[in-house]
Amino acid sequence: MRQTADRIIEKAGKVKLLLLDVDGILTDGRILINDIGQEIKSFHVQDGQGIRWLQKAGIEVGILSGRSSPAVTARAGELRISLLFQWINDKMIIFHELLEKSSLSGYQVAYGGDDFIDLKLLKAVGFSFSVPNAHPLIQEEVDYLTGNTGGYGAVREVCELILKAQGRWDSLLERYGLQRDRRDRFPAE
Repeated sequence: MRQTADRIIEKAGKVKLLLLDVDGILTDGRILINDIGQEIKSFHVQDGQGIRWLQKAGIEVGILSGRSSPAVTARAGELRISLLFQWINDKMIIFHELLEKSSLSGYQVAYGGDDFIDLKLLKAVGFSFSVPNAHPLIQEEVDYLTGNTGGYGAVREVCELILKAQGRWDSLLERYGLQRDRRDRFPAE
């Protein structure tokens, strides 16, 4: 179901809320347990930076996870993500509650997921994405498949795509002092 580049830009241009799965999207999907039974997760700093850019652009970000982890709670706190939902068996329930509480429509929501638990929500949102390490059947169902794998900058890639689609990318680069000729060398949209 992947879309053409123009259709992806059109869909990403409408996003006002980005929802993310954790394991496989914000992380590489591995669950590490230390010798005293504590779960350890690895998050990519570039994904966090992309999330902060979206937030500064007025786009809200939320996390929906079928599992619960103190590491996820801590990372959400660091990124000032208040929409944090863990131990979710049916992500559609949270999606409908979020739409009900906001003035958003489903087409204004983006979601990134990588497994069967994510499929209904991936089909319900306006812009869906997944990662190369997702289940192949999920990859076939999304609008956009990232070049980066989960936990290695995939979320940053989508954040940049949304900002570009909404015409906010150049002003962001200018804040960092990048010149026009340098901007032209960034990865193709």
